[in-house]
Amino acid sequence: MHDSQLTPQQLAEACAEAMFSRDHASQGLGMRITRVAPGFAELTMTVRQDMVQGHGICHGGFLFALADSAFAFACNSYDKATVASGCSIDYLGPGQLGDEITATAEERSRRGRTGIYDITLRNQHGDTVALFRGRSYKIRGSVRRLEDTAAGDNQ
Repeated sequence: MHDSQLTPQQLAEACAEAMFSRDHASQGLGMRITRVAPGFAELTMTVRQDMVQGHGICHGGFLFALADSAFAFACNSYDKATVASGCSIDYLGPGQLGDEITATAEERSRRGRTGIYDITLRNQHGDTVALFRGRSYKIRGSVRRLEDTAAGDNQ
């Protein structure tokens, strides 16, 4: 099927599949893509023993990584290679050992080369664990065809 024959949903799914196949970081942390759509992604991750810090709760860096991955899949759902230009996170509650954390990324704005995405992290009980906002910047190239992308090229 040619690119022009793909629906926006099919394109988002193809981009997620291509990116995830190369995303050893997200795979290594046990992340799973549960939903994807144009400008939207939902990923889950179980808090493992090796993610727990000295206070007995999930290290914030792992929550940040989950949010950042959901952000990446949402902003790359159009087959336009896109990277983060900045982001912030607010931790609202702890992730406990064994918790299933879901990161839901939603596009708020996408104009020209830039975008804004909000990501909400919730545990299996629906409690909000963190809020993340990412700012994206479109670079040259395709998400599905990595060889077409000049990583870090701001042209």
